Amino acid sequence: MEGSQLIRARRSIRNYQSGVKIPQEQIQQMLEAAMMAPSAMNSRPWEFVVVESEQVKEQLMEVHPYCKMLKTASLAIVVCGRPDLQASWGGQFWPQDCGAAIENLLLQALELGYGSCWCGCYPVMERVEKIQNVLSIESIPVGIVAIGVPNEHPEARGYFDPQRVKYL
Repeated sequence: MEGSQLIRARRSIRNYQSGVKIPQEQIQQMLEAAMMAPSAMNSRPWEFVVVESEQVKEQLMEVHPYCKMLKTASLAIVVCGRPDLQASWGGQFWPQDCGAAIENLLLQALELGYGSCWCGCYPVMERVEKIQNVLSIESIPVGIVAIGVPNEHPEARGYFDPQRVKYL
């Protein structure tokens, strides 16, 4: 699929084929795509936690009320912000930078034949702190991305809305 087709074909998948193992080289492709995202001053203020453990996915479902799709997903990739990597110049763009990384991750997953769903974490600090505890990390979880072979094919929900565009 070409870029334009990928963008239009992407869906949030909440039901996956259970028991599918994603090969390590494909996980690395998704992570590489995420790390190719633009970031303010090329600071790359992110890190990633790959969760394949059923036990850890279960813990994430307990602390994040909207991640129930992890029950059937092959894995979760938690995209975490590192504001400390922008501190030297006073940057505060790490949430946007992590969002760009997540979008690249979603599109790469689709190109590889997987479905995905982005579950937001930051700026809900209670959720952030619980996820930090589950993963034993200090970085800030921005989003949990569930990935697996889709067991559903929902219709598109996005669309072009000319009312939201202003031309000058």
